[in-house]
Amino acid sequence: MLGRGGPLKVAFIGTHGVGKTTLCFDLASRLKRLDLSVDIVKEVARDCPLPINQETNYEAQAWILHSQCAREIASCYRFQAVVCDRAVIDNYAYLVHRMGRREELERFVREWTKTYDGLFKVPVWRPPLYDGTRDVNPSFQREIDALLDRILEEMDIHHVRLQRKEREGWIPLILRELGLPEEPPQIELFPGELADEP
Repeated sequence: MLGRGGPLKVAFIGTHGVGKTTLCFDLASRLKRLDLSVDIVKEVARDCPLPINQETNYEAQAWILHSQCAREIASCYRFQAVVCDRAVIDNYAYLVHRMGRREELERFVREWTKTYDGLFKVPVWRPPLYDGTRDVNPSFQREIDALLDRILEEMDIHHVRLQRKEREGWIPLILRELGLPEEPPQIELFPGELADEP
């Protein structure tokens, strides 16, 4: 048992185009080096059959939010560690941007965020790049980032804010925050051999 009574579950949160996917793979690689079975819950919005980005609607964001939860549940059932590219709080921020706060979803989101062992907020450090799915409007990117910050504060959701100027140290910082070693322990190949020498 690594996390809160079960597998370790970590999520990178933040607006689109800030490198969360790359961080997911970097962290998953380090966790595998610690001899953990790891899965990545990829961004579910890319599979949504309904409008996303600035054209999203209630049904689309509900689909994304509940699909995210379902994939997290399935991964946590099979792996020791799960790294999520986004969390339910991100999905909720896009909904709020388009349609305003929704009490029925906000209660659910508030409770679900308690299932993460670590939420790491990735700052905006570059404009969004075209990837065929996500919006490339820098203003929209910044609006979501600011809205997410406000929701995190108002809902009093514990998270760690990664600092833009310290990108090289993000993964070691995350491992420390999770109480994990930065490197796998050294295994003694020939235990006791040196002790037996005269």
